[in-house]
Amino acid sequence: MELFIEERDTVTLVHVKEERLDAHNSVDLKVKIQELFDTGKKNVLINLQDVRFIDSSGLGALVSGFKNASSHHGNLKLASLQPQVKSMFELTRLHRVFEIFSTTAEAIDNF
Repeated sequence: MELFIEERDTVTLVHVKEERLDAHNSVDLKVKIQELFDTGKKNVLINLQDVRFIDSSGLGALVSGFKNASSHHGNLKLASLQPQVKSMFELTRLHRVFEIFSTTAEAIDNF
């Protein structure tokens, strides 16, 4: 999985550079998020701008990251969801669990 990670003040920004977040690559994202919290990061923002498809495995990786954030007294937020991906969050009611922002800039301002 291609991920680009950058630090913006107190926020670790993870850009998912894949068109699909599914069973083939979601474990990589799950592991990376866990590593970030294990190394002391507290505020993680996942930029899903390039992701056009997400399945239950991809959603599961993000839910796992959310639980990881909570157990480390941190925050995990999402930004820049494509319409198809956003509809999956609404269909599964996960939009009620995650803080989802239209842009990364807006999300960073809300940490």
